[in-house]
Amino acid sequence: MEQLEKVLQKLEDLSDEMPIIVEGVRDRNALRRLGITKNVLTLNRGVSIFSFCEGISRNFKHAVVLTDWDRRGGQLARMLKDGLEANGVKVNDSVRMQIVILSKKEVKDIESLPTFVDRLKSMPRGIVDIRVKGKRI
Repeated sequence: MEQLEKVLQKLEDLSDEMPIIVEGVRDRNALRRLGITKNVLTLNRGVSIFSFCEGISRNFKHAVVLTDWDRRGGQLARMLKDGLEANGVKVNDSVRMQIVILSKKEVKDIESLPTFVDRLKSMPRGIVDIRVKGKRI
């Protein structure tokens, strides 16, 4: 839990200076529930990824890509990274990777993070919740 809190605090700090790019409104709302409210941008539907990236490059030199870690999220992350870097924006994708590792496959998307964090907070420190086929052991 402590490591995840540090990553989320880092994300909040980064949002002061650069956009946090998420897939949709539910992802933005999930980050708000976690206290990350500044510079969270959703991919604009109807606008190409490249046009979206051009728009980001007009205002920022750095950006955090925080897409889901399902197949589609991985594809979007690669397209965003390529588009942003082609427009001179340095991409931070390490936060996404840290969250993927820390969620240990219990969470597959940004939308589920607040529930995961709440569950971790409710557990006594030092206790590991081990489940087999959905049942706590």
